[in-house]
Amino acid sequence: MRHLLALTLLALSAAPRPAPADDFQWHGSIAPGHSIEIKGINGDIRAEPSGSNDVEVTAVKRANRDDPESVQIQVVPNGGDVTICAVYPSKDSSQPNVCQPGNGGRMNTQNSDVQVQFTVHVPAGVAFIGKTVNGGVDASQLNGNVELNTVNGSVTFSTTGEARAKTVNGSIRGQMGQANWTGTLQISTVNGGITLSLPGDLNSEVKISTVNGDIQSEFPVTMTGLISRRKLEGTIGAGGRVLALDTVNGSVALKTAR
Repeated sequence: MRHLLALTLLALSAAPRPAPADDFQWHGSIAPGHSIEIKGINGDIRAEPSGSNDVEVTAVKRANRDDPESVQIQVVPNGGDVTICAVYPSKDSSQPNVCQPGNGGRMNTQNSDVQVQFTVHVPAGVAFIGKTVNGGVDASQLNGNVELNTVNGSVTFSTTGEARAKTVNGSIRGQMGQANWTGTLQISTVNGGITLSLPGDLNSEVKISTVNGDIQSEFPVTMTGLISRRKLEGTIGAGGRVLALDTVNGSVALKTAR
């Protein structure tokens, strides 16, 4: 009888636990030309195309030590745009963290192991902005402009619009469906490579640099200044707008979209 009880308890402990429910869900209408912005600290951010005209956001919180409920998910509408933040307990209780669009607000944490994984479904024409600190950012098969930022994690994207991306410790790999941005489009990392695919009719000034790595371009470049394997400056097509690709430890590849 004891052996039977022990086997029963072992079987119960080995049985898989049911999948946890999503901790946060939000959906709403955002007009084309406006944006959905996600701001996190610990955890990945993934964006995918929406099957409807609404933006849908889910966030799953997990932790080994700290209380997941200590992190609040806040939604801030802003003139047609929407910002959603994972708001952690502040280092200084007299200055609580605040969710605000763009570079506004206060976002910090101290030794919290709570991970917040965001998944966002983005309709066509709506811009996506994804920002985290410790985690990767992925925006795949979107139909609008994207802006992606992290510190410790890689960035990947594919969109019919234009994209800007930045990380410190991670690679960047992306594809843009249009190349009609104005001013300077910058993609940069420190420890990681950059691979960017652009339409074959690209017209741009290019500024590419690396310290420990190689530079490759499938586009013909009319060089300006000194020629170096670590630095490339020149003109593609008719020039005009500026494309800046920078890394320190990694190679850079500029490819034609296929």
